[in-house]
Amino acid sequence: MDVLFVDDDAMNRRVVRDMLQVAGVTLHEAPDGESGLEMIEANAYDLILMDLRMPGMDGLTAIKHIRNRTDAKAELPIIVVTADTSINIREDCIAGGADDVLQKPVAMKSLFKAMGQMIAARAPKAAAAG
Repeated sequence: MDVLFVDDDAMNRRVVRDMLQVAGVTLHEAPDGESGLEMIEANAYDLILMDLRMPGMDGLTAIKHIRNRTDAKAELPIIVVTADTSINIREDCIAGGADDVLQKPVAMKSLFKAMGQMIAARAPKAAAAG
């Protein structure tokens, strides 16, 4: 499984990379929204983890760009990983095109559960399309 994690904090990326390596997941990393979009354009991913607050292009703007694509990549599962604790943050992210939201610091169990749910939800669509 190939996962893209877009987050400007190198330590956050390292922690998630270490978690995912245990399960044999390959983590690709981008330090900001614009770099993340470039990587999505050039590569194939199974899932995207997206921070919200980054310099330059923020996560919600990057998600909007992904959802506005005209190819299959527009349907990539996206999980927001954020330290934002605003009351409406979950609703704002879902309305902005995210599939799920996890709060930082991310627990391994929560991360794997959310990823599993995203992949399982996409499996019937992939089977029907194939």
